[in-house]
Amino acid sequence: MFPDLFAYTWVLWLVVVVAAVVLELLSLNLVFAMIAIGSLVGGLGTWLLGWPVAVQVLAAAVLSALLVFIIRPVLYRLLVAGRPRELTNVDALSGMTARATVPFVDGGGFARLANGETWTARLDTANEHAEVGAGARLTVVSIDGATAVVSPATIPNPGTGATP
Repeated sequence: MFPDLFAYTWVLWLVVVVAAVVLELLSLNLVFAMIAIGSLVGGLGTWLLGWPVAVQVLAAAVLSALLVFIIRPVLYRLLVAGRPRELTNVDALSGMTARATVPFVDGGGFARLANGETWTARLDTANEHAEVGAGARLTVVSIDGATAVVSPATIPNPGTGATP
């Protein structure tokens, strides 16, 4: 009445491969791609050879582990080699332009960065006594905790391109 379920293990291997491919497309970190290849070659390949289910699972697991720990690091290095590191979060703020929202008092105030965020700001040590009025152009030098360390931006002279 019931068919032999082990006769249809190839369907299970295809489901595992498709699920791993979908997860790889969502994560893009090559782990699930290695699991998909290990399941395809190790699991489905041993099924085609007529080996028992326990050997199929063992072959798929061993091959997937070898691919994840040996091949994936090599492929990952090849994919990211020569690419500049993308700056994110606070690292991306250094060098960004800003405008003072209020006049700075004792070297501190608030600045609206070019990305629209308003930060507590203080002048860097080289310009700590500079006069900064509301609307003055600033450049973010670094981030110190929740405070943007800024310096007055140098504005080129019109027509010459030289800075004052």
